[in-house]
Amino acid sequence: MLHGTPPPHSPQRSHGRPPDLGGGSINPAETRTAQTFWNYHLCVTEPAPELRFHTRFFRWWQGLWRGADPDHWLTRFLVLRLLGLLYLMAFLTWVNQGPALVGRLGLTPAASYLGRSAEALGSRAAGFLQAPSIFWIADSDRVLFGAGWVGVALSLLVLGGYANALVLLALWALHLSVCNVGQLWYGFGWEMQLLETGFLCAFLCPLLDGRPFPRRPPPVIVIWLLRWLIARIMLGAGLIKLRGDACWRDLTCLDFHFETQPIPSPLSPFFHALPPAAHKVGVLFNHLVELVVPFFVFGPRRARLVAGGCLLALQVILISSGNLAYLNWLTIIPILACFDDGVWRHLLPRRLVERALRAAATAVTSAGQRRAVVTLAAVVAVLSVEPVLNLFSFEQAMNTTFNRLQLVNTYGAFGSVGRERDEIVFEGTLDETIGPQTRWTAYEWRCKPGDPARRPCWMSPYHRRLDWLIWFAAMGQPQQSPWAVHLAWKLLESDRGALGLLAGDPFGGQRPRFVRATLYRYKLAPPRSPVWWERSELGPWLPPLSAQMPELRAFLRARGWLADPVAP
Repeated sequence: MLHGTPPPHSPQRSHGRPPDLGGGSINPAETRTAQTFWNYHLCVTEPAPELRFHTRFFRWWQGLWRGADPDHWLTRFLVLRLLGLLYLMAFLTWVNQGPALVGRLGLTPAASYLGRSAEALGSRAAGFLQAPSIFWIADSDRVLFGAGWVGVALSLLVLGGYANALVLLALWALHLSVCNVGQLWYGFGWEMQLLETGFLCAFLCPLLDGRPFPRRPPPVIVIWLLRWLIARIMLGAGLIKLRGDACWRDLTCLDFHFETQPIPSPLSPFFHALPPAAHKVGVLFNHLVELVVPFFVFGPRRARLVAGGCLLALQVILISSGNLAYLNWLTIIPILACFDDGVWRHLLPRRLVERALRAAATAVTSAGQRRAVVTLAAVVAVLSVEPVLNLFSFEQAMNTTFNRLQLVNTYGAFGSVGRERDEIVFEGTLDETIGPQTRWTAYEWRCKPGDPARRPCWMSPYHRRLDWLIWFAAMGQPQQSPWAVHLAWKLLESDRGALGLLAGDPFGGQRPRFVRATLYRYKLAPPRSPVWWERSELGPWLPPLSAQMPELRAFLRARGWLADPVAP
């Protein structure tokens, strides 16, 4: 019955022949005469083109208004499971790295940040209105990271198959709270993209029913809003490239990108070694997918499926060739909205498909959910005005939000591409004095290039926030990244939290006498070389520092990172 088989005891109807109204037999001549009359006057088999159009439009509009589309049950299932995985990565990053980054003893303590903000704005209530976060109420480490563990638990719940609107809104509120106290460590575009995606997906689910295939069908309006999201993401990324670095216009950006991107993957050397002609084809494909394909996500089914395939292919290439945290995995979520269950039925296990079919057969729409998604669509339409105007602006902003809840944003990536790769390497020594014979030992990053013989790591969809920020720091001076000076102090103190952000402690718990930071230029080694990188020293980025230096202590004390000495 689910595949078009007539129910028991229902009259069979053949295409091109009127039904047997009398129940008796019809001779061939009568059949031809009756068929001609029936087809001509009642259009049973071939309705006029304008009638076909109106019928399809009516069905589309009816499904849109009712908020139900039985062909996206499996799509919703996949979207929510992937969303659960990425929320899990976000909250694991917070509980694992957050204490050393923004805890009471972290590099940029959140409690101090909230205190300064409340003082500048007049009160914590004013701070909450400016940057909503539950941590305005309490900002102890127990609260900060206890909330993170709640996020981990809820993410596992969603990943495991249980998701309703309340759970997803709780995850959204927790992540918003984290982002608004995470400071520079949470200034990446994918944080707001996760917030927008998570908020939209909350309306895919019933309010309370969290089963993988609940009683309520997936609202088609939300499916279309996800398509609108992927269109904005792609167009923003494509336009910022055309308006940015000239190498995107002369098709040479990929000659540098794989070598100079923030955190290369083990496959980055392979992509970098491809001939220039292949790199040019890659840039053209990127432009095609980001600037042309997005318009087809709103088109007929075949065009939409092809568009979804192209979008998905680009994300797979980006995941393979680099470590952009969970950005590309997150971008796949709205891409999944381009596909319907007609595709997934051929790819997913039969048992899962049958569960979706049974749920669709007994689905009941909800008037309350229908009103909620229509309201959501209206809000998104209003909030989309500024992002759309930004897309048409010659001063296009990249990765910017226009409201305090970060619901409808503008996105973009790699508007400029570096030609050289400069890396900061922190080094320490146990020697009591500094001289030409001083033996310096390097601290290794978790994923960033350091030891030229070390293979690039796999990180995505996890996020190494310190590794990313030190990549930006190498483009400027220490005055632009004061937290890096604080990191040097933490290494002098052999701070366990700071060392936990690195690959290890080369001094085995001993406090080094001096710590410095040296700037190196890295290049990918030629294929079949015994090392992965070749590097040359450019000079000091931070001079040798010791824990007894009064200038260093004064610098830290001025920023609240070192307590004032207690009077005797």
